[in-house]
Amino acid sequence: MWLRALSTLNRFRVIRAVDIALACCPERPFKAALTAAQRAMRGMAKAGLVRRYRTDRFQHVYGLTTAGARWLDDHGIAACPSVRRVADMSNPEHRLWMNFIVLACEARGLRALTESEALRELNKGTGNTGKVKQGFMSVEVWPDTPRTLRPDALAYEPDGVTWFEIDRSKRGNDRETALSKLVRRIGSALEDDTTLRRVVVFARTDRILQDALAVIRKTAKVSNAEVINPDYGRHFKEVEPGVFEVWAAVWPSGGGGAIDVRVGHAIVQLLPTWLPKVRLDSTNEHSLSGWFNENYLPYRRPNTAKPWRQPVSPLRL
Repeated sequence: MWLRALSTLNRFRVIRAVDIALACCPERPFKAALTAAQRAMRGMAKAGLVRRYRTDRFQHVYGLTTAGARWLDDHGIAACPSVRRVADMSNPEHRLWMNFIVLACEARGLRALTESEALRELNKGTGNTGKVKQGFMSVEVWPDTPRTLRPDALAYEPDGVTWFEIDRSKRGNDRETALSKLVRRIGSALEDDTTLRRVVVFARTDRILQDALAVIRKTAKVSNAEVINPDYGRHFKEVEPGVFEVWAAVWPSGGGGAIDVRVGHAIVQLLPTWLPKVRLDSTNEHSLSGWFNENYLPYRRPNTAKPWRQPVSPLRL
């Protein structure tokens, strides 16, 4: 377990115990997974392989020490310490949730990348002379004002890509417009030639969730009043609270007139901010919901979609 935990820390540079529960024990009930993760982190901290810090929001996070990097090197994994960087992080909440979502995707058997990992892969092979791509999509936030959009995390599924947005605060006008433009591009190709199938917005609070829902519902109202054709437009249907089907007009392969086809989904749900706060003793006041025994991580699949596969232990793979 130490090898996988330290490898995860080396990859993401900063983690919490709940992230190690995701990375190492997703097949276990949440309390058992968190217990094992906390035990592992205490052991590695005692051995000097990781160092614990407390953020401005009173979260305990861990950085990789020089001894921890050397331990990984001895086990065949190139590593470098991250404690100096973590010590300077006053509130790495957004980064931590990006890591959390990626690990949740991987626990379900998906390949997933954080924003920085996705951009590196997008520009792989560009070289020193090639033009560096800054994002996966360009939209006009205002007339003649293009904006390049980048996801907080990406997951690759058999039918296309799932794009994750983490809303820690209310969106301003530009970001609201960007979200509206983004969901209207579901079913379109991204810069890496994959197809955008889902946009998942994770909101930190219920108020932020309602704001994001209002943006998509307003987009749906305007879009649904338009006549769509294969070159333009999307229609939206809210089939469950916070779950929207996205429809487009396409030309059928056998010829004939254009037909309406469901091309993806937009999904809005709360970040499971209660999970990192769970205490394992009798003083716990936080919910244990939202773990892998439910349809919640890495996102709530619509009722019409195939159920999530249950995680298997990565320690036995």
